[in-house]
Amino acid sequence: MEKTIDIESKIENINQVEKMIDEFSEKHEINSEVYGKILIASVEAVNNSIVHGNKEDVNKKVYVTLKIEDDEIVIGVEDEGDGFDYSRIPDPTKPENVENIHGRGVYLMKHLADSVHFENDGKLVRMHFKKD
Repeated sequence: MEKTIDIESKIENINQVEKMIDEFSEKHEINSEVYGKILIASVEAVNNSIVHGNKEDVNKKVYVTLKIEDDEIVIGVEDEGDGFDYSRIPDPTKPENVENIHGRGVYLMKHLADSVHFENDGKLVRMHFKKD
């Protein structure tokens, strides 16, 4: 089962992604703990794609895919930006970075998902969550 949505790069469109995750989770009876992780990580990924990837250019889209593969849920979020070097994101928990507003979304994604993979020069992030 796979569900896909594409949205214009406007912050208010994140609610469309939240609705998609709600419906998907209800249909596939995703437990509340996994649902919460998926929702927060996905909202962070979509927000990053809108703000940092597409620079809030409404002519650029963000593509979100939700699917179940065996015993896991895979979420892909892709933007039409220039990409980024995901290996150079500073650790937001280090004292020298506490005031830095960048890097928290990737940090949250990595800690909420069972695995996170960046592809296409950082324009695509795939997050994997165990279903149970």
